[in-house]
Amino acid sequence: MKGATLQEHAKSRADELPGANLEHPFGPDWEVYKVRGKVFMLLTAVTGEPIVIIKAAPADGEALRSAHADITTGYHMNKRHWITLSPGESIDEALVDELVTESYLLVVENLPRTERPVDPKTFG
Repeated sequence: MKGATLQEHAKSRADELPGANLEHPFGPDWEVYKVRGKVFMLLTAVTGEPIVIIKAAPADGEALRSAHADITTGYHMNKRHWITLSPGESIDEALVDELVTESYLLVVENLPRTERPVDPKTFG
């Protein structure tokens, strides 16, 4: 998946998620998606190529990094809980949809029940 396509597809999926909103707290070079004030996805090209940074359970992140050459540790984020999707052939639209949704749900499940826009156990 090419860089611009990767980011556009990730944005499209994030825009479909209940309660998700786009902010620019780090300036115009960073697009930050949050749910109830908590970050679940960042997009930038400050590395020289368009990338998507999302949360992942530690075991899942490790497995994804092993299985996909275009998935690395989270750029400027906790390397255990975040991964970076870079342009390349090992990532497709279905995987991007799955990973963006999973990142969103990881954040939602840690919100107080009264603030959750969806039930993370039944959503999707």
